[in-house]
Amino acid sequence: MQQIGFNGRVADAPSDNWVYRILPPWVWPYAQLARWDRPIGWQLLMWPCFWSVALAANVAAKQGLFSGSQTLVHLFFYFIGAVAMRGAGCTYNDLVDHRIDMEVARTRSRPLPSGRVTRTQAKIFMVLQALAGLLVLLQFNWFAVILGVLSIAIVALYPFAKRFTDWPQFFLGLAFSWGALMGWAGIFAGLSFAAIALYLSSVAWTIGYDTIYAHQDKEDDELIGVRSTARLFGDRTRQWLIGLYGATLVLMMLAFVLAGVGFAAYLGLLTATGMFAWQIARLDITDATQCLALFKSNNHVGLIIFTGLIVSLFFRLA
Repeated sequence: MQQIGFNGRVADAPSDNWVYRILPPWVWPYAQLARWDRPIGWQLLMWPCFWSVALAANVAAKQGLFSGSQTLVHLFFYFIGAVAMRGAGCTYNDLVDHRIDMEVARTRSRPLPSGRVTRTQAKIFMVLQALAGLLVLLQFNWFAVILGVLSIAIVALYPFAKRFTDWPQFFLGLAFSWGALMGWAGIFAGLSFAAIALYLSSVAWTIGYDTIYAHQDKEDDELIGVRSTARLFGDRTRQWLIGLYGATLVLMMLAFVLAGVGFAAYLGLLTATGMFAWQIARLDITDATQCLALFKSNNHVGLIIFTGLIVSLFFRLA
């Protein structure tokens, strides 16, 4: 049995998180399974949803169909859904990677490899989170419900991708970017080329930021045979990021053009361009602490792009 680090905390999460200040200790292992002590995951899952809602709201406003209350309610539902489904997905991933996590220094203090929860307890907790996500999904139109259910296949496949491809980040991108389709579908009960371009942009973004994240584990991954774009790209990671983040920006600009958003959205995209350039310039793939910080900075990228779309919407409504 592996040693539990940080008095019941996990090694790769802040020990001063609200989870440890507010929740009783017996809840901590479940909060860790759901990654409540590491909000960056649900934040990165949430932003494509929020972008898509804001993009669709811009189009609805142009067509005279905008509803402020609907937009706010949808944003709230996607927030709850992102937290619930990210938690369910992480719990599922930990169940699949139980033995691998015991071999990786950064993950061996997690609840399953450290023995603080059983596999049965983890499975029950995963189902409860998934049911919460389903309850949220059922608040939308039937097109969006069916679209949301279709994502389950990709989510189920992702934890196994690292075993058969050097591109597990691509599969993560397919799953984590699904909200870029959902936000639009929730408002229009259909899809458009703008939503598809936004989805593809989000996929490229996810591959980029998760490659940075994966550089933390590449030595352990190599020892145990786990594959990743961090290992594949190696010293060429900076060049690959230029391509991936470049594709993110081009595809998002295409989505903006197709949706006919205002100047403020492009200003947000320009700011995001500078933030991407800063990540690429600062990157040191041998510095795990810096890789984690650069990865987390993508939360600010998501916020900036969303803010630009919301300001564009306000100008359209003014």
